[in-house]
Amino acid sequence: MIRPDLSLPIPESIEAAHFIGIGGSGMSGLAQMFLARGIRVSGSDRADSAALRALADAGANVHIGHDAAHLGDADTVIHTGAIWPENPEFVTAKERGMPVIHRSQALHWLIGDRPLVSVAGAHGKTTSTGMIVTALQELGADPSFVNGGVIAQLGASSGPGTDDLFVIEADESDGTFALYNTSVALITNVDPDHLDHWGSEDAFFDGFVNFADGARDAVVISSDDAGARRVRAALSHSNVTTFGTADDADVRLSDVVTEGPVSFTLSVGAEAADIRLSIPGVHNAVNAAGAVAVLIQLGYGLENAARAVTGFTGTIRRFELHGTERGVSVFDDYAHHPTEVAAALAAARSVVGDGRIIAVHQPHTYSRTQLMSREFAQVLEQYADHTVVLDVYGAREDPIPGVTGELVSSAFVDSAHVRYVSDWQEAAEYTAAVAKDGDYVITLGCGNVYQIIPQVLHALALSGS
Repeated sequence: MIRPDLSLPIPESIEAAHFIGIGGSGMSGLAQMFLARGIRVSGSDRADSAALRALADAGANVHIGHDAAHLGDADTVIHTGAIWPENPEFVTAKERGMPVIHRSQALHWLIGDRPLVSVAGAHGKTTSTGMIVTALQELGADPSFVNGGVIAQLGASSGPGTDDLFVIEADESDGTFALYNTSVALITNVDPDHLDHWGSEDAFFDGFVNFADGARDAVVISSDDAGARRVRAALSHSNVTTFGTADDADVRLSDVVTEGPVSFTLSVGAEAADIRLSIPGVHNAVNAAGAVAVLIQLGYGLENAARAVTGFTGTIRRFELHGTERGVSVFDDYAHHPTEVAAALAAARSVVGDGRIIAVHQPHTYSRTQLMSREFAQVLEQYADHTVVLDVYGAREDPIPGVTGELVSSAFVDSAHVRYVSDWQEAAEYTAAVAKDGDYVITLGCGNVYQIIPQVLHALALSGS
């Protein structure tokens, strides 16, 4: 992993940008924004993907695999923190003395001095960002946006708007959310994570305090999350709006009904609005409350803001249905932290009816698996009827001896509810054998676990023939 050096100067002008790791959800969206600005774009990634093909169709010069020759005539190199320091494009650009900046710095350059809504938090920020963007469009606005995931109804993770306003998902994992000149900061929750970067929980919380206090106009923050309350208590900002179920929340959530698409009431003072979303889960009701609170800070009334968020249909890889075979529905969700896994499975529980939930869990990174295997086991055992645990998706990390998916499965209290299967084909066949008509299978993880879904659907089809 390459830690971003935010002290590096950002070029005043960029005419040709090369993206290392261009196929990622955040990087591909950023590259699309550069193309829309009229900047020549090239880039590379380790494997082909739909994102690469879309960029190529839009005019980018994309490459599969990394090679110094791919730099071409670029005047600036943009990278993610997930590449290796030995990446030949990264090394060569440094040797040539080219400007080499982190993607957050490139986004900072793209935003310029425009008013900015930054959405941060350990969980829910991609959905919350999508809700704000689509609600603003419903209200007649046209903001530019860069999100960490594809917004389903827009089919894109980014888009150039005609208004001055910019809306982004701001990343706390590496501290880069502090770089932006935020006007309105939304903090969905503050659940300690990414301590490999921050070093301690105190430093993690201090990062959120500094991010929020740096907002020019307003801070919107959860009233319910324990970590958010700790941050709220430390803020010196003069304009803070809270949202959630707490009695003293400024935007108060109540009367939540979770069967099917979630419905609820939002209250601001004596005014109230009833909302029914198109997506399930109490966590999405909370996300909507935060989005509405932001819209109010931007000058919209409660009634209009509440109406506008109802049109949001979700983001790709958030409880996304991929297919149904033999009466078994197969979903995918990006959840890769115990809190996120609990929320995703609780949402599935609210709509599965009499069916069961079978989780296919791919642990993400060796360090998180080593640190949180028991927490993952606890929520999986609590919320799923049966769990299939795959091996660890290492991402940017080298393996840690003894750290495999078996750490999670062995932490279950009742071993009858879990099976560790390292081979994907065997895992797909086992999942199909366990699943019954009316069940939901849901893959969980932010690695490549979604790629097992065709194998699961095929195995289900074969088992029913």
